[in-house]
Amino acid sequence: MSAELQQFASDNYAGICPEAWTAMAKANHGHVPAYGEDEWTQAAADAFRALFEKSDAEVFFAFNGTAANSLALASLCQSYHSVICSSSAHVETDECGAPEFFSNGSKLLVAQSPDGKLTPELVSALAKSRSDIHFPKPRVVTITQATETGLVYSVDEIKKLSATCRELGLRLHMDGARFANACASLNCSPAEITWKAGVDLLCFGGTKNGMAVGEAVIFFDPALAEDFDYRCKQAGQLASKMRFLAAPWVGLLEGGAWLKNGAHANACAKRLAEAVADLPDFKLMFPVRANAVFLAASEDRLQALRDRGWRFYTFIGGGARFMFAWDADPARVDALARDIRAVSTAS
Repeated sequence: MSAELQQFASDNYAGICPEAWTAMAKANHGHVPAYGEDEWTQAAADAFRALFEKSDAEVFFAFNGTAANSLALASLCQSYHSVICSSSAHVETDECGAPEFFSNGSKLLVAQSPDGKLTPELVSALAKSRSDIHFPKPRVVTITQATETGLVYSVDEIKKLSATCRELGLRLHMDGARFANACASLNCSPAEITWKAGVDLLCFGGTKNGMAVGEAVIFFDPALAEDFDYRCKQAGQLASKMRFLAAPWVGLLEGGAWLKNGAHANACAKRLAEAVADLPDFKLMFPVRANAVFLAASEDRLQALRDRGWRFYTFIGGGARFMFAWDADPARVDALARDIRAVSTAS
């Protein structure tokens, strides 16, 4: 089967990066204990503890982001609690009610945020909107890093959100489906934008960072991880051959490929944005901070771009979204830029 020309509709389109593939191949030798009782799973967990400078962090592995986020939030909530999130958050728009399902009904409280970011003011307004027993009690705030609009939370922004959470008795969860892209963008350590800034729990995305499948759920407070292994088992997330979920992480983390992959994807997004920045009828909808470019244009321009063979989604704000992966080809990025320019100048 021949491969199609590279597209930028989603960073999920990419294959497995060499470092993850090599680690999986190394793990594919002999017989090892099942259900995470193997050296690869231990090595991956230890690699995360080293990366985050947190020797007592508890690390779990899930197949995908929906499971990771939903189980993580459920571990912080009772059924009568609520979770504050942005209106464009993946847990709200793209997880088919899984957070509510796995928490047995914890409600998502949605803050209207045009750029996809939560602020202390938005969190405080929702958390304080009602305190009577007839309304689900706020318990958790979840933020996405990088956001669905391609923005990133700075260290200072996270610290301010965390301070608000502590003041209100809330936990802070981070959906890090594109966490590597955020770290590359901010040029800071993973610890700085997570537990050192007040984040309680992180879901670190591997799928969009060069793995075939797999996310890591990292509890910075080990007390919060009590019985999380049972949640994973009950939800079908305890892999019998766990080494194949864990080994790719070893490949990504030990040599720094996770950060290199994120930085390359970000650079390709910036490359496209700069190449079309002067066009009057393709306007950037959000600043380019990670690996996403959103371009607003009329429907006829967008259709003309589709007619040239390009795939993209328009589910956030109506503009064309282009996502760049670890293997984005700069020459293909330039080809997209040329077609956008051609469409823009066509009569």
